[in-house]
Amino acid sequence: MPETLIRNARTVVTMDDHGSEYVDCDIRLRDGEIVEIGGGLTTTGETQDATGCIVTPGLVNTHHHLFQTLTRAVPAAQDALLFGWLKTLYPIWARFGPEHMHVSALTGLAELALSGCTLTSDHLYLFPNGARLDDTIAAAEEIGLRFHPTRGAMSIGERLGGLPPESLVEMEPNILADMIRVVDAFHDPAPGAMVRVGLAPCSPFSVSRELMRDTALLARDKHVMLHTHLAENDEDVAYSEETFGCRPGQYAEELGWTGHDVWHAHCVKLDAHEIDLFARTKTGVAHCPCSNCRLGSGIAPVRAMREAGVRVGLGVDGSASNDSGNLVAEARTAMLLQRVASGADAMSAREALRLATRGGAEVLGRDDTGRIEEGYRADLAVWDVGGVESAGSWDPAALLLAGPTRVRDLFVEGRQIVRGGEIVTIDLPTVLERQNALASGLAG
Repeated sequence: MPETLIRNARTVVTMDDHGSEYVDCDIRLRDGEIVEIGGGLTTTGETQDATGCIVTPGLVNTHHHLFQTLTRAVPAAQDALLFGWLKTLYPIWARFGPEHMHVSALTGLAELALSGCTLTSDHLYLFPNGARLDDTIAAAEEIGLRFHPTRGAMSIGERLGGLPPESLVEMEPNILADMIRVVDAFHDPAPGAMVRVGLAPCSPFSVSRELMRDTALLARDKHVMLHTHLAENDEDVAYSEETFGCRPGQYAEELGWTGHDVWHAHCVKLDAHEIDLFARTKTGVAHCPCSNCRLGSGIAPVRAMREAGVRVGLGVDGSASNDSGNLVAEARTAMLLQRVASGADAMSAREALRLATRGGAEVLGRDDTGRIEEGYRADLAVWDVGGVESAGSWDPAALLLAGPTRVRDLFVEGRQIVRGGEIVTIDLPTVLERQNALASGLAG
């Protein structure tokens, strides 16, 4: 891969162990890696002038449902709580097929890239009409984002007391067989991997206790990570207590769903004992503040989690519950909500940015990205702070207080994905035209 030099950055926010920030700095990228950081560097390769710009690690999204970009702002679901929202959307999602999954993933991944995201997970838990995880993996390869898709599942439908309709549930032996297939076909454990696969039964109210346990055993056998929704709102906790006779954290622990190889989405309603459990077991949390606001789920106790030592990253969640997939907006909302809950000093702009970069990488088990250091992967976001959003700012590196929400340039594994604020790896207008046509077909 040709060498690239990012030259004369106003500030480089490294997210290293010391919180280092370098002024008037260059960064040399070669073979997908950051090979040199300093001043006055030269190159025989391509040069990207970053004068007046802030450079950060690429942002990391720890929870998404890319397929939901086709069901933004559905009128009947706009004002519903979680369970009612799901029951409204399930029949629409049951009409999806492979093209819906592929095009919605292209759209969602492009939106993430334009917000500075270089690594994203995705939780795909329904596979109607021949759709497969392969459809979203192909989309990530086209755009060039680093991808951590998870093979989700729903196996308990309405007939057995679950939430989803029978048309969207699968037989559990078939689920486990396909989990093995996608891990064997796509998972890459090597440093610098572009695709790693996780296993992710949807939630305690849509799969059986047996599938949760069997999936945990399979994941440990395959050395891949585990993901699900947990303690998302009061309804979720009440369901766990009524159905399983325990709180969500205890349910997770009993079935092998705690540990460094597990991360749970939302966790809005974790209590002090569950926070301690997650800290002791190094279980990760994907904090999704915008979705939690949109669905009225509450404010997750992130300050308490952080103080206890829980690994926390950020997630945009699905676009049917967030309506957006902008990771910068997510980080700012995370910062503001902790201040609402615990005071103006509860979370700084830099701490929130850390959650969006290094924090997310740690949650996804990546020790090769999430910071700007020599030897780390060349996943970088370049932010132009010369615009109206930052005009008058005394601290342009405090991006979440006064900064752009769209990246100028984005590099993944040293390859430029966004240049001058535009995606360069796909024909985005054509993708959006097809996206809107598919959405209209679903609405008709």
